Amino acid sequence: MAARQLASKWLKTEALRSDPRLIPYIPETKSLSPEALNSMLLKHGKVVIKPVVGTGGNGVILIQSNEKGYSVRHQRVSRHVSAFPQLLRLLSRLRFRRAYLIQQGIELATIQGRPLDYRVKVVKDRGAWACRAMVGRLARRGLFVTNLCKGGTMLPGRRAIALSLPQANVPQIRKDLRALTRIGTEVMEKHFPGIGELGFDYGIDTEGRIWIFEVNTRPH
Repeated sequence: MAARQLASKWLKTEALRSDPRLIPYIPETKSLSPEALNSMLLKHGKVVIKPVVGTGGNGVILIQSNEKGYSVRHQRVSRHVSAFPQLLRLLSRLRFRRAYLIQQGIELATIQGRPLDYRVKVVKDRGAWACRAMVGRLARRGLFVTNLCKGGTMLPGRRAIALSLPQANVPQIRKDLRALTRIGTEVMEKHFPGIGELGFDYGIDTEGRIWIFEVNTRPH
């Protein structure tokens, strides 16, 4: 029997947020609306909006507020608008009428100015979950999404942490990633019986704090 898959980022984020142990690691996330976007930008200054259903970094948009308005990055294109109504009009052209969610923007640690995140993949094998990979994904120069299908580079997790955070305790961060993955896997299996593999996407910010961005039920 094929393993269960779940496409909605919103449902998966809500499942993870149901466990108090994971809440501190999940960026603030809301369903996209003009009111929510405005409040999130006022609070965080930087947000990422992404399709509720989507893969490969497609449709992901980065928005940052500044003293002159808002900068908007989509794929390799950057635009600037001076007022919130203009921002909404621009987003309506970029979003292709899909449902989106807004996530608090995180100032990721970088390697030579290129942001990176981490994928931890686990697979259920003969009734037990096993970790199959812990890798860093370095964004292609000029992009903010790290997906390999968008030109990202895969690095061993240990090396990615050490290069992006030279003062970090690499073994401790790896231990923390494994612990969060174990908890997250337990939560996901409880909410969605029948899943057989999971890919947890993590970010580590410039202070060394770990963030859970999302979890995939069909990780590549």
